[in-house]
Amino acid sequence: MAAVVSHHHLLFPNPTRVNPTRTTTTAARGLRVSSVRCSYGVVSENRQVTLSNKNDSLNICRVLNGMWQTSGGWGRIDRDAAVEAMLRYADAGLSTFDMADHWTFCFCLKMAALLRRPLRKFTFNRNGTKTRRGITTRKYKHLRQFQCVLSEDKRRVFVKNGNDSLDICRVVNGMWQTSGGWGRIDRDNAVDAMLKYADAGLTTFDMADIYGPAEDLYGIFINRVRRERPPEFLENVKGLTKWVPPPVKMTSKFVRDSIDVSRKRMDVASLDMLQFHWWDYSNPGYLDALKNLTDLKEEGKIKTVALTNFDTERLQIILENEIPVVSNQVQHSIVDMRPQQKMAELCQLTGVKLITYGTVMGGLLSEKFLDTNISIPFAGPAINTPSLQKYKRMVDAWGGWSLFQGLLRTLKQVASKHGVSISTVAVKYILDQPAVAGSMVGVRLGLSEHIQDSNAIFSLVLDEDDINSIREASSKGKDLLKVIGDCGDEYRRA
Repeated sequence: MAAVVSHHHLLFPNPTRVNPTRTTTTAARGLRVSSVRCSYGVVSENRQVTLSNKNDSLNICRVLNGMWQTSGGWGRIDRDAAVEAMLRYADAGLSTFDMADHWTFCFCLKMAALLRRPLRKFTFNRNGTKTRRGITTRKYKHLRQFQCVLSEDKRRVFVKNGNDSLDICRVVNGMWQTSGGWGRIDRDNAVDAMLKYADAGLTTFDMADIYGPAEDLYGIFINRVRRERPPEFLENVKGLTKWVPPPVKMTSKFVRDSIDVSRKRMDVASLDMLQFHWWDYSNPGYLDALKNLTDLKEEGKIKTVALTNFDTERLQIILENEIPVVSNQVQHSIVDMRPQQKMAELCQLTGVKLITYGTVMGGLLSEKFLDTNISIPFAGPAINTPSLQKYKRMVDAWGGWSLFQGLLRTLKQVASKHGVSISTVAVKYILDQPAVAGSMVGVRLGLSEHIQDSNAIFSLVLDEDDINSIREASSKGKDLLKVIGDCGDEYRRA
């Protein structure tokens, strides 16, 4: 760092006086342009320049410290070390720093390619949304600047879109396992287990209208929280549900009646988050459904509207229709890195966040499956649950069991180094990916628990060697974007 600072001093020659004013006119065009002054200071070896226009002026160093490199892609930034470095630059006279409110311009080159239009045809307005020269700017009225603020202990994330906001735990308790196929769920034991997770700080639960008794269990659980826990505890508990309707006409009454069922089952006046799924893109009724959901949000029956398993193209269409979605729940793991391609790029530009599921692949990313040969009957653990079977198919598409064993061995080395489990490393790696607000870990309520592993995620810090080794092992497999398609396409393939 010191070498760089001293090198920058060579840019400043001996002090000289420069004519401080230049006036430009455009009389030939019939325009009257006021004189703009650019005054070079004679102090500090011609280091400073004053930019001025009438009564507005600003004195800056002529060599600016650009901070784009803090946005990711140049290595992990330690906050305290970064601030110390900034002080060294300032102490050396390099006292002007350039930054942005959102680090999004670094993704504009990729987005321009994605949209198949030249970057020169795009400009950026004051809040960073894209415009086309010569074309009226689309105003995303509902898409005010998003904020994603982590709590000091990095356990919670607060996502805000205009007046819509939701504070969730970054490790989400997934309740797909209550829908059958993982063992019989006893209602009282399940609710006791939910309270145990919440008491441990894991206070966000994800469910769906099609997950068997999941919404009903949450309703019983939330009533116990109201009775048995203080009000401030209740404020931290969040229930995220999904609506998976049949492809029928999305009338206002149909949507309203469907949402009222979830509100009744969960025993809440307003759903914390409603995540919408749609089976068939050839049926544009998903836009009607989302507009009706937005109306229900305005009525106070839903706090935030979100998506699940939508691809990048449809997410962009939804945003262009001014529907204020705050997140998209998608499959994302070290094996399935599809969301970090087109989807994450659009999310970075718009502020939409990702909530991920399948992050531990139903338990495949664990010590239980390390050094196993499942091709020999009864020689290894059984692939006997819906989630294990689903994600085993993903392993097959990615590269097969042998290659997957190499990935598990890499994860085990990282896990042993930090004294945590493979699954803890797997979730932390995804949580650290761009645009990811939270990651799902499935819970088998009353049957087994992994509270300790989940809480260990928050204190785990993966260093550069860890990240590089995991990335290398992951990249040995096939690109699932080419094999399967974009996020959610696995549900829409014939």
